[in-house]
Amino acid sequence: MRVFSLLLFLIICTSCENLPFSKKQQKPILDTIINFNEVDFSPSFKICDSIIEKEAKSYCFRTSIHQKIGAELQKQVFTIHDSIDEIVNVSLIIDSKGKIQFEKMDASEIIKNQLPKLDSVIQESIQKIPAIYPAIKRGIPVTTKYTLPIRIQLKE
Repeated sequence: MRVFSLLLFLIICTSCENLPFSKKQQKPILDTIINFNEVDFSPSFKICDSIIEKEAKSYCFRTSIHQKIGAELQKQVFTIHDSIDEIVNVSLIIDSKGKIQFEKMDASEIIKNQLPKLDSVIQESIQKIPAIYPAIKRGIPVTTKYTLPIRIQLKE
């Protein structure tokens, strides 16, 4: 009788949650892994802001910025010795307020020798770019870095 009453007392005192036959509530799994190489929404111009799909919005931003920089570069007059058909990589930083900054330009020695002022021309054309909405990560505006390939094609 003593053993039975002790067993009954233990069962009453023990919560049903700790017994193996009870259904445990599943706790929601929190997403604690953050990929810092991707953003939820890429930066955008006003014309791209209405696009919802992530890839289409990113494509709109890239084509728009290429067009704006390309239009400014076509206004310039360059004198060269030989024909040029090369790609330069321009690194840009778009801060969390939407301000765009020229970081650096990676170019071959041919470009550097024949067009020594190209980086300052690109820097000026970047300053003329209109307002940009910053990238969004988890609902917060974040700073992003973009590398834009720009094809330089000049003929004598």
